[in-house]
Amino acid sequence: MAALSDYVSFGDPAKLYIEYMKRTEPYTMTIDHFHPYYEVYYLLSGSRIYFIEDRSYFVEQGDLVFIGKEMLHRTMQTGDARHERLILHFSDEWLRDLGAELSGMFGALFSPEIRVLRLPRQESLAAEASVRAMRLEADVRETGYHLAIRNAAASLLLLCGRYSASHQPEPFQHVSPLHAKISEIVRYINGHYDESLRLADLSERFFISPHYLSRMFKEVTGFAFTDYVVLTRVKEAQRLLRESELTVSAVAERVGFDNFSHFGKTFKKISSVSPREYRKSMSQF
Repeated sequence: MAALSDYVSFGDPAKLYIEYMKRTEPYTMTIDHFHPYYEVYYLLSGSRIYFIEDRSYFVEQGDLVFIGKEMLHRTMQTGDARHERLILHFSDEWLRDLGAELSGMFGALFSPEIRVLRLPRQESLAAEASVRAMRLEADVRETGYHLAIRNAAASLLLLCGRYSASHQPEPFQHVSPLHAKISEIVRYINGHYDESLRLADLSERFFISPHYLSRMFKEVTGFAFTDYVVLTRVKEAQRLLRESELTVSAVAERVGFDNFSHFGKTFKKISSVSPREYRKSMSQF
């Protein structure tokens, strides 16, 4: 058999999508990342720091990371740059196709209590076998590979769902006291995005110098302070455009933008469409 590729992808995030990648050079996600589908991240080798919503997690070989819809997240390097991972994206539609019982079990994996799942050896070996089967099928693409990938993805989620249903999640521990402090600041931003959020004000509130706060915020979360605030506001604006009948200008004000023109430009830069276009596209579902 020919050597397998260092990068391979298959499918559509609107239903089911997988992507495998092996990296040997330093890498930190540079795109602003949240999306309307679920993500499972499996680390085959190496170690990473994974920031999700308001916390940073240390992820090592064999760990699974569960990221719900519209959750802001980013991976960052820690230690050796070399790592390989497979990500699995899927939609509510794909879950429903598996059946109501399984859909409910899988949905529970994306609760706040389960962000990183570290399985014992027997289950970990089975999980890795499913992940490597998906990678192989997507790369070689023999007859029936679509079905093989679907079955391997369902098997992985079933394994994780059964394990998490019968075991208490491990208590969360911050990577360091600094991570705990930044997490506290992020939770404040998440709860006050509709207010004025200046770096100087937060540095005073949390007793950290503005320069140090700016530098450590980026180091821990992967986001610049201002970028994180803007992304949080746009993410909430998207939710309001989908779920409410508020006017676009009212949405802008509700999420903390005091300039409507700036809101429109910022929203389009992040979402690739204007607020009105976004609302129209969402109304079709």
